[in-house]
Amino acid sequence: MTKSKDASVVHLGIDVGGTGIKGAPVDLATGKLTAERFRMETPKGAQVADVMKVVKQVAGKFDVTGPVGITYPGVVIRGVVHTAANVGRDWIGVKAADRFSKLLARPVRVMNDADAAGVAEMKFGAGAGRDGVVIMITLGTGIGCAVFHDGVLLPNTELGHLEIDGKDAERLASGSARDDEGLSWKDYAKRVQTYLRRLDALLWPDLVIIGGGISKESDKFLDKIDVRCELAIATLLNNAGIVGAALLAG
Repeated sequence: MTKSKDASVVHLGIDVGGTGIKGAPVDLATGKLTAERFRMETPKGAQVADVMKVVKQVAGKFDVTGPVGITYPGVVIRGVVHTAANVGRDWIGVKAADRFSKLLARPVRVMNDADAAGVAEMKFGAGAGRDGVVIMITLGTGIGCAVFHDGVLLPNTELGHLEIDGKDAERLASGSARDDEGLSWKDYAKRVQTYLRRLDALLWPDLVIIGGGISKESDKFLDKIDVRCELAIATLLNNAGIVGAALLAG
């Protein structure tokens, strides 16, 4: 366990995504990064061994002791990976928490990346103090989702894979879909709106928080989206996963 100058507990959070792997130490009392985050590209194919090498490099950039929280872009149940939508298929069945613990020689907790981001936003960001149904959506390489009711997380909700017009939603409305197809912000907003309306029809959320890599460009598309529920941009932007991982580390 490491403490900051004001004696607050600091844990290391590492966010593993389909495009990048980034980490930083986080003050658990404030949700603030205590050092500049360090990011590396996710290895092509995102195979287990290759990703673990990068995670070790990221962790090695920080002089932080104690437990580590690591996010994973898929379903994680009791430290075991069950899906691999945007990473190598060899992740399925891997006891990720055990593997990372051995790799870093300290306790590691592994959780779904959107769940981690949502936990951070519910504690320090746009969802703080909100009751009812709150959904965190991360728009990046894919679409991540975290669902809360009165502040309690329902883990591993893979609603980024809803079927829309016969296609996986994240193939239509993720940040990578916009980049791959060269969509204008207006056309991209229409796709996100279609996705959010489907989500709204199923769960009737009080608030949807938009996060992920695309959140830093929200001024280009958010005002073009018309949905029933309240929308907000993640206060922690693309650092939410790091903060949430640190919070859930131990």
